[in-house]
Amino acid sequence: MNSNLKKIIMTALFAALACVATMSIRIPTPGTGGYIHPGDAIVILAGIILGPVYGMLAGGIGSALSDLIGGYFVYVPITLVIKGLVALVSGLIYQKMCRSGKNRYIAVILGGITDIVFVAGGYFICEFFLYGSGAAASIPANIIQGVGGLIISAVLYPVLIAIPDVRQAAYEAKN
Repeated sequence: MNSNLKKIIMTALFAALACVATMSIRIPTPGTGGYIHPGDAIVILAGIILGPVYGMLAGGIGSALSDLIGGYFVYVPITLVIKGLVALVSGLIYQKMCRSGKNRYIAVILGGITDIVFVAGGYFICEFFLYGSGAAASIPANIIQGVGGLIISAVLYPVLIAIPDVRQAAYEAKN
């Protein structure tokens, strides 16, 4: 199969996985109208496995699509940018750290830390313009969601990387 076609198919697959993971398990957060979900793990892994650019597309589009389908219309562009940046930076960290192949798990954890910072900080900044100082109420839930994304991505990474096509995609993304 054409390598470019395979990359596009994997990107679409990860976008769909990000959307489904975001929508499948929703833990409502009191007072904010938001929810905690496991979708961030897929966003992190999209950047790591697909590389920064394709991961950014998959993570951003898939997460934004879940906001669109779920009725969180005002968050669609915000989510597109924030989750896209999480995948982009996670992918860049993985590329830089894994040239020798030794620091893969540390790179996944750093991708999770990136998620915590970008999601808690990014949504706070955007929500501040929408809601004022009340936006701070979403920070604890976003930190919890980010920690969950870090843990789930660290657990799923060795499982996914054991799949030959995924391992090949991750190898191509870091080189």
